[in-house]
Amino acid sequence: MNSYADDPSLPGGGSVLEDIFQRVQAQIPQQFDLIDHQSAVAEAVSRLSVTERTQIRQLFEQFLIRMRELNASDIEVGGATSNEKVWFRIDGRKLPRNELGTWPVAYTDIINHTLLTEKQRERLFHRRAVDFSYTIQRPDVLWRWRASLYFDLGHLALNMRAISGEIYPYQKLGFHANISRTFSLRHEKQGLILLTGITGSGKSTTLDSIIDANNRSVDGHIVIIGDPIEYIHTSRLCIVRHREVGRDVTSFKDGAVQALRQDPDIIVVGEMRDPETIMTCMEIVDTGHKVFSTLHTGSAVETIDRIVAESPSEEQERVRNRLADVLRVIISQKLLPGVDGRLILAKEVLLVTSPVRAAIRNKNIHEIYQMISENNKLGMITLEQDLIRLLHERLIEEKTAMDYANNKRRFQELLNQ
Repeated sequence: MNSYADDPSLPGGGSVLEDIFQRVQAQIPQQFDLIDHQSAVAEAVSRLSVTERTQIRQLFEQFLIRMRELNASDIEVGGATSNEKVWFRIDGRKLPRNELGTWPVAYTDIINHTLLTEKQRERLFHRRAVDFSYTIQRPDVLWRWRASLYFDLGHLALNMRAISGEIYPYQKLGFHANISRTFSLRHEKQGLILLTGITGSGKSTTLDSIIDANNRSVDGHIVIIGDPIEYIHTSRLCIVRHREVGRDVTSFKDGAVQALRQDPDIIVVGEMRDPETIMTCMEIVDTGHKVFSTLHTGSAVETIDRIVAESPSEEQERVRNRLADVLRVIISQKLLPGVDGRLILAKEVLLVTSPVRAAIRNKNIHEIYQMISENNKLGMITLEQDLIRLLHERLIEEKTAMDYANNKRRFQELLNQ
């Protein structure tokens, strides 16, 4: 174990922290299984003084400060398989940071429990995972992270993703004017707009840029429901409300329903996680509102199939017709390693036109990919077409483009043209 206990940069010179960790460990019966063990650790941590808990959090915040210095996107702390190291993801690569020392799992369990409120700890034991936000207020800057704490072979593993303190400029996203008009409350007052992609594909960054563009261009009321809330928007032309699941509202569905009584123009539902939330979002659009949300899907066609399949079989026809009526745009995106090591955005864009609407109603979803590829003038683009664009602009390598293509055969055809 590294001699971090003697590090003078740590609260109390490090030795005070070592004493706290040892005292907490001494209170844990050795015969407990790991879940009961974690309950005992939580109780022991709750008995620490405010000063002692603050000292542990100050230690942890040194990891976060180092993370910001290195411009890392994610940090991993604790868990049975972390090799007692703190890990960062930098430019897409996740590696252990040896300079941050060696941290036994018993110590990282204590650190991770210290980050939670009592309510969050209850959710952790009930669901075996809890999502929350974390903030460091410095004199000249506010730093925020989205956190997920979960059980890993009976120990606590933590991931935190850095939330940018600045909005990505909307103009740099490169959307066609038709798509931008659909996003804008000034031009369209209602409709369902979906941003999709795997975790870490930049959905939140794109969504925040779109919300900021509305906030700066039209008078209105925006309600954001997040789990957790990430970027906090300053009210400009719009008043922007932020409601965090678990703290301000019990669920995405409840937050969306309650928002209808709060005179909104735009409702942002952080994620459509279940059939109830999906149906609620579509019903809200029917009442004359604009709804933005996200899904963990990899393409526009997959998104439509997923929404329909999430419903009971006897409801799927109704869901399909309603979706055709309310859906306006699907953005499906990926972040790729660029030639210079930076992450590059590639996206698929579906604008719901009359032919697309008919294809959804008539169960001809397989036709939509071709419709996207043939309607670039309207602002649509397939992922494969966008990869070819990035390749021609020399922003990515050919192998990278092929690796990230959804339809590799079609990508090869485009490459050979």
